[in-house]
Amino acid sequence: MLSSRPILVGSVKLAQPRTKALVLICLCAAGACGGNRYGYARTYEPIGDERDWLERAETVGYEQVRRNPETSKDRLLSWFGLVTKIESSGPKARATMTLRLHQARHLCAGESSSSCRVTVSEKAMGPFTALLDMRPEDAKGRQRIWGGSLLRVYGRPTGEFDDQGGPIVAVSYYRHWPLGTYVTTGARRVLRR
Repeated sequence: MLSSRPILVGSVKLAQPRTKALVLICLCAAGACGGNRYGYARTYEPIGDERDWLERAETVGYEQVRRNPETSKDRLLSWFGLVTKIESSGPKARATMTLRLHQARHLCAGESSSSCRVTVSEKAMGPFTALLDMRPEDAKGRQRIWGGSLLRVYGRPTGEFDDQGGPIVAVSYYRHWPLGTYVTTGARRVLRR
C-alpha cells in the first residue's frame, strides 16, 4: 500500500499515491532502457561518438600538463571536472573547472544499475579551464551547463594557463551531467558500491 505522505523526486514534491506509483513506473522503465545519456550504470558507459574519443584519449596527469606544457600540447586527454564558472558568447564557452577523479565503480542507491550514478572524487585535484563549443541543449534551460555541472572533456592542453595557474584545454568533445545526475564520493555515507 502506498502512503499518502509527499515524496520528493528531483526538486518536485509529489503528494498523490497514484502520482507516486506512476513516477516509480516511469523511473523503472527509464532505467531498464540502459545506456541513457547520464550513464546510470555500475561502471562508466560511453554514449554515441564518445567511444571513439575514449579509445583515443591518453592518460595524461594534471601535474604532467602543468610541468611540461609544451610536450603535453599534442596529447589528447580526458578529464572530469566540476564547473565553477561558465562564460559564453554564442556557442563558444569558457568553463572554469576543478579536476575530479572518476571512480571506476559508481555509487548506487539499490541493487539495480539504474540506481547508480557516475561518481567522481569529492576532493578537487586542481583548477583548469575548458574552451568548448556548447551544444544548443547545453546552453539554456534547466539542464544547461552552469556552476555545479559535471563535464568529461576530451581535448588538448593549449600550453597556456588560466589566472588560477590551471592548464587551459581546447575541448574537441565533451559529455555533460547537470547537477543532480551524478554524485561525488561524499555520497558514500548514503549510497553504496
